[in-house]
Amino acid sequence: MRSDGDRAPLLLRLAAAGGLVYLLAPLAIIFVYAFTTEEKSFVWPPPGLTLKWFAVAWARPDISAALLLSLQVAAVATALALVLGTLTAAAVSRTRFFGRETISLLVILPIALPGIITGIALRSAFSTFSIPFSFWTIVLGHATFCIVVVYNNAVARFRRTSASLVEASMDLGADGFQTFRHVILPNIGTALLAGGMLAFALSFDEVIVTTFTAGQQQTLPLWMLEELIRPRQRPVTNVVAMFVVAATFLPILAAFYLTRGGDEIAGSGK
Repeated sequence: MRSDGDRAPLLLRLAAAGGLVYLLAPLAIIFVYAFTTEEKSFVWPPPGLTLKWFAVAWARPDISAALLLSLQVAAVATALALVLGTLTAAAVSRTRFFGRETISLLVILPIALPGIITGIALRSAFSTFSIPFSFWTIVLGHATFCIVVVYNNAVARFRRTSASLVEASMDLGADGFQTFRHVILPNIGTALLAGGMLAFALSFDEVIVTTFTAGQQQTLPLWMLEELIRPRQRPVTNVVAMFVVAATFLPILAAFYLTRGGDEIAGSGK
């Protein structure tokens, strides 16, 4: 049971509430404008409310094409990140070799660099090797930072998993694949799932790196950016923004709940 002494001071709670309002108020305004009856300008308060823009957005082929491309890119980039990020995390956390810390730094570097630097570097590399812009150039661009998210989750969970579990499995006659399937994977599974969800969310709403690697293709965030510059139907853009917020917020929320109880070391004391 919490005592009164555990409660944060009133001033701190007010500051936290003010910060949340500052962050969430723009999102609330976007949601409201998705229902406005005014098509060509933003009028506050909205002159009326309607649901017709959802039907309009659903029927527009340019939106569905951009949405499909974003989903495909995010799915493939996440799959690559899960494989490469997990293998890298296993190597760094379970073995000792020359240059291990350097490799770890290089793996996490893409998420520390500004997106525009990563985008320019990728575009220069594609141009140097005469690689045409395609679906796969977008995937490679997104995978650079998706791998980091999976790697960070996986390496943290590997370090919390007792090595004695693997040793016990080997002593009992299990081979490498059986040990991975029955011992390692159950212990790191939630971390991988959380990392995959975060990677999918990051890939789905990525703009800067996509701008340099997409060529003439248009993902959903790029479609939104173009609509903001040359709008056709302003409320439709807000409808799509609502969907993007939901598509990124829900995986992040699920990842939070999956990883919040992973502080203990699996297998310790057994």
